[in-house]
Amino acid sequence: MNNFVFKSRFASALGLVLMLAASQGVADEVRYKVLDKDGKALQDYVIPKDADIANHENSEQILYGKRLLNETKRLMPDYVGAYMNCNSCHIEQGKKPQGAPYINTVNSFPQMNPRAERIFQLEDRINGCMQRSMNGKPLADDSKEMQAMIAYMKWLAQEVPHGAKVQIQNSGPLDTSLTPDPIRGARIYAQQCAACHGKEGEGTRDASGEMAFPPLWGEESFNLGAGMARTYKAAAFIKYNMPMGVNSQGNWGEGGVLDDQDAVDVAEFFTHQPRPDYPDKIYDFPSGKRPKDFRN
Repeated sequence: MNNFVFKSRFASALGLVLMLAASQGVADEVRYKVLDKDGKALQDYVIPKDADIANHENSEQILYGKRLLNETKRLMPDYVGAYMNCNSCHIEQGKKPQGAPYINTVNSFPQMNPRAERIFQLEDRINGCMQRSMNGKPLADDSKEMQAMIAYMKWLAQEVPHGAKVQIQNSGPLDTSLTPDPIRGARIYAQQCAACHGKEGEGTRDASGEMAFPPLWGEESFNLGAGMARTYKAAAFIKYNMPMGVNSQGNWGEGGVLDDQDAVDVAEFFTHQPRPDYPDKIYDFPSGKRPKDFRN
């Protein structure tokens, strides 16, 4: 092969690779509509690439916040009682539809918190998770850790103006009129959930001893005050995100395996297993208008 032919074929091959890479980049780009507070369409929101974080002046803070959300227990052992991470519930680092995404979080606060029946700042909401889902302690509003987690959420929100909303759902619909059957739920748990979360809901650790799949009950799990301890809240999460290990295509956390009754049954089963108490839950819903799956 002469030099000209080699260069020509190399250039063609390189061009094909670049074209495929470019088309892959377009295919991987996830867009959502954005509406302002009056319903007017704004520029589409595109989920940013993590590699873009390096381009920000506060990149170290954003990356620290990202790590805290992924490794909450390991990096803040004095503040996290459960063996959970924030992203045990916020799937794909807060980017997945119906998996409790963070994308609208910053722009949604301050907002009325129905459980406390008062206005919450974002710091209040994060500390709610720290005390309930993490069974731990609140962070100071001006702490390095609190501000780093907020910095990550601000980065994820990109340039969406305050009051506007990216059209991504936090959770999907669920028939809450269904009556739970915990006996059937125990069978579903054994078939669909135990492989990752353990036969006794204890979670599964990796070879280094870190928790790979979070515990669903017991002393290392979330407490009775957590939203995930409520049957229908947990069922909606399960339906759209679990079980992770059975889908052969797409990302983990795609859900779509269990129907509404399956999800309600298995949620009733595992949420009512023993777990830490949260004594301050007596102050929740002070007007008395508590949802039917509220945990006393």
